[in-house]
Amino acid sequence: MLERIAASMSVVVMAALPLWASPAPETGLVPPARPDRSKRMEQLIGFDAWRDGFRVKALESGIAAPVFDAAFRGVTPNSRILKQDRSQPELLRPISDYIERAVSERRIRDGKRNAHAWAGTLEQIRVRYGVDPEGVLAIWGMETAYGAVRGNDGIIRSLSTLAYEGRRRDWAERELIAALTILQSGEVLPRDMQGSWAGAMGHTQFMPTSFLIFAQDFDGDGRRDIWAENPTDALASAAFYLKEHGWVEGAPWGVEVVVPEGFNFLLMDRYLSRPIAFWDRVGVRRIDGQPLTDYGNAAMLAPMGAGGPIFLTFANFDAIRAYNRSTSYAIAVGQLARQIAGAPGIATPWPLDVRPLRRSERREVQDKLTRMGYDTEGADGIIGPNSERAIRAFQLDRGLVPDALASNRLLEAVRAAAREG
Repeated sequence: MLERIAASMSVVVMAALPLWASPAPETGLVPPARPDRSKRMEQLIGFDAWRDGFRVKALESGIAAPVFDAAFRGVTPNSRILKQDRSQPELLRPISDYIERAVSERRIRDGKRNAHAWAGTLEQIRVRYGVDPEGVLAIWGMETAYGAVRGNDGIIRSLSTLAYEGRRRDWAERELIAALTILQSGEVLPRDMQGSWAGAMGHTQFMPTSFLIFAQDFDGDGRRDIWAENPTDALASAAFYLKEHGWVEGAPWGVEVVVPEGFNFLLMDRYLSRPIAFWDRVGVRRIDGQPLTDYGNAAMLAPMGAGGPIFLTFANFDAIRAYNRSTSYAIAVGQLARQIAGAPGIATPWPLDVRPLRRSERREVQDKLTRMGYDTEGADGIIGPNSERAIRAFQLDRGLVPDALASNRLLEAVRAAAREG
């Protein structure tokens, strides 16, 4: 599943034109040939070699030769996808900005409209799978704006381009074999198997491997048609996916909370769930000051540190994260579901002076902390449990709130400590 964020950029059109597209000079000379023609030929030859090798793997995996040959007929690498995959921007948007855009008034309004339009279907899905309608609607809204933006790239071409490119070849070839398996089953024709440039398909953006495991034929027509204008099968498939990953009907994704003065932030660990009785005992309350409701064990999450909104997250948060591992995505889906159901938005203001770190900055933090004796067990730019433990230890020693937030504030503190020696 894909988390799409559109980046705005200004372009000077004439400056973007390739040299060969410029008008010919007055001497009458014709424009030179495209300088990338030979490179394109080399690319096609390389693609053909990869495709022929992959064909052997596919047939060994049970794909019939006619199915493979029909799916790949006329398929060439998509240079646009190559560019997109190689130049995906590092998104540094604060979570507050992401959630504001994701949980927009329009998306909430459209969610309520679709809740009414598909009420009967969503209720049948709830009865069969035990997944609340708002949760399914929120996935639909986040993934494709309720079916408005499903993608029109051919899945075979997209995934074969990514496999040929090689950076994620094993993954892309697995997805390709799954896509060919779907075609072989007859559930969709090659021309209709469309989706995103990265291979996600249908109203709720299933990758082919997920389709094979979780897609549902809810309308009983013999096909798991997540591509149809009618979203029934896609919505049921999303519900089944959430159910299989632990969704609890009637429970929230999480609740916004307040902590007492002097709260021990060492208790805040997004990887560790504790009983509600524990959180109640240490003074955690709902944002409105009322006692907590027991929806099962909960972990504490402060995505922008101690100075921003704080949540207790339940099993449904983990189910959403199985759909997309991004914490921002999971909070956005959870909040969208709540607000489609009429609940209020997040009450605590997001801090405006906190920004996430670039990957190079995260590596710098890991490297400097390790050199100072706070071992992060690697400097890969990924802030996981080991790095968070090191960050907390550093924050405690420096008299800072140990919220383990890898932000510009932490970077400044780490750099200052490193200079001090």
